[in-house]
Amino acid sequence: MVGNETNKLVKGALLLTLAGLISKVLSAGYRIPLQNLTGDIGFYIYQQVYPILGIAMILALYGFPSAISKMTIELKEKGESISLKGFFIPIFLILLAVNGAIFLFLFLNAESLALWVGDVNLTHTYRFAAFTFLLIPFTALLRGFFQGEYEMKPTAFSQVGEQFVRVFIIIFAAVYVVIKNQSLYTIGQAAALASIVGGGTAILILGLFFVKRKPITDEQFEIPWNYYVRTLLTLGIVAALNHMVLLVIQFADAFTLIPNLMTFGLSKLEAMEAKGVFDRGQPLIQLGTVLGSSFALALIPSISKQKLNHNPTQFYQYIRGTMLFSFYLAIGATVGLIVIFPEANTLLYQNDKGTINLQIIILAIFLCSIAITASSILQGLGYIKRTAGFILIAFFVKWIGNQIMVPLFGITGAAIATVFSLFLLCTVVLFELKRKLPDLKFFQRINWWALIKATLAMVIYILITDYFFSTAIAQSRLNLLVYVIVIAITGGLIYIFSLLKGRAFTALELRMLPFASFFIRVHKGRNIDGS
Repeated sequence: MVGNETNKLVKGALLLTLAGLISKVLSAGYRIPLQNLTGDIGFYIYQQVYPILGIAMILALYGFPSAISKMTIELKEKGESISLKGFFIPIFLILLAVNGAIFLFLFLNAESLALWVGDVNLTHTYRFAAFTFLLIPFTALLRGFFQGEYEMKPTAFSQVGEQFVRVFIIIFAAVYVVIKNQSLYTIGQAAALASIVGGGTAILILGLFFVKRKPITDEQFEIPWNYYVRTLLTLGIVAALNHMVLLVIQFADAFTLIPNLMTFGLSKLEAMEAKGVFDRGQPLIQLGTVLGSSFALALIPSISKQKLNHNPTQFYQYIRGTMLFSFYLAIGATVGLIVIFPEANTLLYQNDKGTINLQIIILAIFLCSIAITASSILQGLGYIKRTAGFILIAFFVKWIGNQIMVPLFGITGAAIATVFSLFLLCTVVLFELKRKLPDLKFFQRINWWALIKATLAMVIYILITDYFFSTAIAQSRLNLLVYVIVIAITGGLIYIFSLLKGRAFTALELRMLPFASFFIRVHKGRNIDGS
């Protein structure tokens, strides 16, 4: 029974990871046509409301469901039945009270928030965005219940369905705004509407699963109100914070960048455009971080203290391999994107504005990937509150960094503040991981010479190719598209091939991968024990 349940849990976790990857790719991908259609000002407007919508989405997807699933499991272990009056209604009322308070705060203070970020025209957008929090009690409760029953399909399907609807409405609204020559501020309101309709879609999908399952019993037990409130407010918010690394950085930018850019000397319109250009980096960072940390996140569900205590040698090999894959992939994605960024910027956004500053914040791909991987390992070991605290520290460092650096250096200051805050987060999380897993010895295991050779091979290949084809690719956007796709794929393959030939991995580590036999053949010559 325990084996079946564990197998079900791991399969479900992998399904959620896949759904999360699809959603993240969609979330990053649609911002590029959004910017192409509405320009940097339209993109700026969207990015000003996105952090609020993102917080609502994470609370509904990760935060509160984590707490509810924990309560579901614990009540079942005590022999309590999951009843309508004893479980669903009390938790729904608590969620409604919490999210209703957030809704009222945003709705009533929308104008003050808009003044704070330096753009009073965002008032209606913030007021509209507040309604997304009223959907959270429905989606979070159902997702949390199903996850507590080890049924991950409802969460996965509702997440992907919600994201598809959001993307469709936002792109449709962008096209409408351009064709009908509407105010660009309509984009912000459309983003809020997309989140509301997307949330409604998620509720519909979850409701269908719920009706089919018919899980409610009539058995009663004394309602543990204190336990419900404490778990929802502590674990729910902490679990949400652990998924907000990039979001808290954007949140700090939304509230501090425009006023400080105006202090730097830009007009309001110039500041808005500058932030729109700066935000071009967000989808690329998100995609790069997905590449750098996705493999690790797929392996994290099987990490636990029990496995550490049961078989420490195998556990350390597993964790070390996970960290290495994340480290090498993140380095390759970061360096490769920095080198091809002038072409990628022009291809994706139709001009090369802000290239240098965006190349600086591309460093966030590496820092964020490592921080997310290490944080996920710590979470698997049970240190959830600690990692949430580290993310809060990074948020405050970014906020203070913007206040100090942006008035002095403009957008460059914002890029430096982003990199510094994520560097601090990465350093603290790695230090904590070393403290909790003293035998990990991750940095000693990195094959630095193989990494340097692989990175140089990729960079030299890209620079030589760019030298010979720069004239041809400048002639049309289609040529540029073909060039960027080909150079990204071939450069990545050269990098991975060089790592394998340079024996950056052991055969044991390569066996963790899909198509392991192929990678081991390329890597041939390494002892099976990896010594």
